[in-house]
Amino acid sequence: MRKLPALLPAVLLSLTVFCQQSNPRLTNATRYDKNGWIYVHLEGSPQDIGYQHGYLLANEIDDLIRSMKLSLPHLSGKDWGFYRDAVKKLSYWDKIDKEYQEEITGITDGLKARGKHYDVTDLVVLNANIELSEYYVPMLAEKQHPGSAAANNKAPGNCSGFIATGSYTADGQIAIGHNNWTDYMGGERWNVIADIVPQTGNRLFMDCMPGLIHSGDDFVVTAGGILITETTITQFKGFDQKGIPEFVRARKAAQYANSIDDFVQIMTTGNNGGYANDWLVGDTKTNEIARLELGLKHFKVWRSNDGVFTGSNFPLDEKVIAEETTFNPADSTNSPNSRRRRWEKLTNDYKGKIDVETGKTIEGDSYNELTRAREASRCVIAGRVDTDPKGCPEWGWAPYFPGGTVQAKITTAALAKDLKFWAHMGNPNGDDFLAAPYFVAHPEYEWESKYLHDMKAYPWTLFEAKK
Repeated sequence: MRKLPALLPAVLLSLTVFCQQSNPRLTNATRYDKNGWIYVHLEGSPQDIGYQHGYLLANEIDDLIRSMKLSLPHLSGKDWGFYRDAVKKLSYWDKIDKEYQEEITGITDGLKARGKHYDVTDLVVLNANIELSEYYVPMLAEKQHPGSAAANNKAPGNCSGFIATGSYTADGQIAIGHNNWTDYMGGERWNVIADIVPQTGNRLFMDCMPGLIHSGDDFVVTAGGILITETTITQFKGFDQKGIPEFVRARKAAQYANSIDDFVQIMTTGNNGGYANDWLVGDTKTNEIARLELGLKHFKVWRSNDGVFTGSNFPLDEKVIAEETTFNPADSTNSPNSRRRRWEKLTNDYKGKIDVETGKTIEGDSYNELTRAREASRCVIAGRVDTDPKGCPEWGWAPYFPGGTVQAKITTAALAKDLKFWAHMGNPNGDDFLAAPYFVAHPEYEWESKYLHDMKAYPWTLFEAKK
């Protein structure tokens, strides 16, 4: 009998495999876990893709929603019930394409088959959590208290990324990379690699959180030859309650764009200003890259067949900066500008050499050009705020806030044609985050201890779509 507990995981795995084999909706679905990542292959109708998603990731979706029910009141001042009401008030369901309504409904069906009972409103809150908590809520604060401190927007400035082509890359073809900055509680759960084969549009190969129908931090390779990533615009302000949710436009652009023009058109149509980003996009068919700075009132597109675009949450367009942000482009000590300075140095140093291996090096870089030192702070590309005594004030992150770089991805045109990319779970600079000593040193964040665990830096791993 003492051996029984050790056998339980194998028994449960066998039962799961049996259930998949006996359920025709799961025939084309696959899941495996590797180096901190969960790979899922989802294929078929929107309902079946959703069902497979909900079924294969039921425990992870349940865990994510439970963790968010804890974190959202602390981080945004609003609880899960508020966001459910907001989804209904904003008529989000009516703004979601029928295809994605069916996919979301399928996720709830898959969850129920595994004993997890969430409705479509919960799944919409999950998918829209960033645009609602970081854009809609500050907009309400501005209306209620014009000009007050409560209205000083702290829209997230998370992530670092690049896209390069022509003389900047080793083979003259496109290379793209991204590392994800977020709060650690959410970041440890940003560990899904989804291989989605829909009935219409392009096959998608992307990272995401469990339960999301879009990438969210946005690293996507498509069978249409489009490569996508982004970094958010720091301290952006503005939200259109009548617009189309950002997560809907992002998923639609990934699935249906076959050119940079298509991508720009889909993202700008019905734009609600939620999750305002600098999108870095490439088309492997033409070897062209672009930067779409998408505000609410303004947007601008830069394009090149021989260049590099980088992102570390700094806006470039003067109209966007002046009219739609509270960002200070002259502050050399803030995180976006510090990382921008390093991006400019590295892309110059590595010109003509950017490929997978140099991309990994860049995404894991921890050198601060201002202090001329390697450090674990908000000011480096693979940054950490949990070790920074200043925190990150421009994002509303207090000293030693548990947030920073949580994972990274890299691909090239040569890999992307076969739907492959390299992924790294944990900080790509190799640092581990250890929860127990962190909470001893910073008891003010002890409230996170139920859901925030160790985050180890796993090795870079090559993932590819199912043949």
